[in-house]
Amino acid sequence: MTQWLLDRTYRSTSGEVRWTTLGEDGAPPLVLLHGTPFSSYVWRGVARALSERFQVYVWDLPGYGASEKAAGQDVSLPRQAEVFTELLTHWGRTDREPIVVAHDFGGYVALRAHLVHGARYRRLALVGPTTLPGWGSPTYRLLGEHPDVFAQLPPALHRALVTEYISSASSPGMHPAVLEQLVEPWCTEQGQPAFYRQIEQNGLDATADLTQEEYRKVSVPTLVAWGAQDAWNPATLAHDLAAMIPGARLRLVDGAGHLVQEDAPAELTALLTAFTA
Repeated sequence: MTQWLLDRTYRSTSGEVRWTTLGEDGAPPLVLLHGTPFSSYVWRGVARALSERFQVYVWDLPGYGASEKAAGQDVSLPRQAEVFTELLTHWGRTDREPIVVAHDFGGYVALRAHLVHGARYRRLALVGPTTLPGWGSPTYRLLGEHPDVFAQLPPALHRALVTEYISSASSPGMHPAVLEQLVEPWCTEQGQPAFYRQIEQNGLDATADLTQEEYRKVSVPTLVAWGAQDAWNPATLAHDLAAMIPGARLRLVDGAGHLVQEDAPAELTALLTAFTA
């Protein structure tokens, strides 16, 4: 449950990125993107299952998980989309279009890379993506209004806040060991300021530059999957987004909150397997 190692490094324009690949070299490529305040760890079960058919690429966004966290680092969503475009080239995934599966902020990153930077995908699955106005939990909104204040919390209080915040992404609740793995990267000397940095740089208007007209330009078969009990990004946004993207399929996962990968991994893997067949 806790073993997850990103054993490769890429020096991006926004710092060192840790990544790895699962499955056979040369198999059809599939890339998994995480969101905030998570890491690629949330994809571990789905990644291992899909690696039976695909060469699966997983990575931690700059400023998250095992990747570099540094003062003054640009971890804005537009920069993350640039880094993702860089990585596709680094991986050689420009000549053979990958399937991309993206969660939360990762959904915006994948869409921006496609619409702004011309990244080409074979298929695109968006899982509870942070895209349309109305996203964001009350806690995220409060932290975004006072990042300098919360950044001064003593380490123990900071850990308690992050623990409670991340746990609210699950509807049925997370296993304590899983929760600890997601909390720990934010509780180091570099991690605590990085937690508030990424919130400060990505306010509630961070995704507003991609409009309904832009989403209508998505030219790849798309699946929109959403936890029916998502308390962070309401499921009503799923219907709105699916209606904007031409030909998009919509699937709601009952019993799952925002972290569909943790709440309903078997159901989500089945959806992705069918979609990618």
